[in-house]
Amino acid sequence: MKAAVFHEHGPLDNLRYEDIPDPRLGPTEALLRVRAVALNGFDPMVLRGIPGLKTPLPMIPGADIAGEIIELGAEVERGRWKIGDRVMVIPNHPDGMMGETKRGGAADFLAIDAKYLLPIPERVSFTDAAALPVAYGTALRMIETRGKLQPGEKVLILGASGGVGTCCVQLAKALGCEVIACASSGWKIERLKQLGADHVIDTSTQSYVGEIHRLYGKPRTRGGGGVDVVINYTGGDTWAECFRTLKLNGRLLTCGATAGYDPNTDIRYIWSFEFNIIGCNGWTDEDLRELLRRVADGRVKPVIHCARPLAETREPFKQLMDREVFGKAVLIP
Repeated sequence: MKAAVFHEHGPLDNLRYEDIPDPRLGPTEALLRVRAVALNGFDPMVLRGIPGLKTPLPMIPGADIAGEIIELGAEVERGRWKIGDRVMVIPNHPDGMMGETKRGGAADFLAIDAKYLLPIPERVSFTDAAALPVAYGTALRMIETRGKLQPGEKVLILGASGGVGTCCVQLAKALGCEVIACASSGWKIERLKQLGADHVIDTSTQSYVGEIHRLYGKPRTRGGGGVDVVINYTGGDTWAECFRTLKLNGRLLTCGATAGYDPNTDIRYIWSFEFNIIGCNGWTDEDLRELLRRVADGRVKPVIHCARPLAETREPFKQLMDREVFGKAVLIP
């Protein structure tokens, strides 16, 4: 079969489209014909090599996978699964994450234990299903389960143009929040407006702190000013900076640190404004089932940046590296 593979960590040239052996089907596994694979921001990071993360080589990227069952292992429950079923893969397993410490799905075929499969509703395309697990699953859990956003709250989303961000915009709007979305280029800002953001801030030309102060006033330790919720999975220099936008008793939600995980901070803001800092580490199987239901009935629409042939894997990788992706980049084997 064909697959996107890298045998060594390093630059984009290390990622190749090549022939590899077909997967061998285990007794509890289903063999999938992969129909769509969505990339995430961590895929280029794994290619380059993440300090402290032991990635077995050669590695196939791609944790977000949708496909069709073409064969079942001898011990797979036939009453639950059958040949031809359309399924989405749950990528986070007890022994690791696909595309990080376990091989991903950017290939023609994938053998996967049947317990990591979810049925795709009829009204959900393979492309939309593949866009959901990592980014949209995390966003749902962060917004609703962990963050408990409420109607009327003012929500600032940093880096809103990626997979997590575009879902956060949709979910927050659906809950009746006032959404302020940030991105680093004019064309992304226009797309965020189309997605429903109430206010947009182009961080390449504007200070988001200054804009929040202009819109809502400067936060005060006795109350007033600022936003109710800040969603910051950027980290780096924005970590302490975003404290200046959050109101008394506000909530800061985080699920990542794309710009750096060990930033300088200012603890005085945390105690003075009695912040609630809330982390989110992924999603549950039920979060993914709920997302599939919402996509099926139109409440959530995955934002697809592109859907390119698997043979062209390097191009969306490069776009991710250059921060040129809005939503999800999808590969079609």
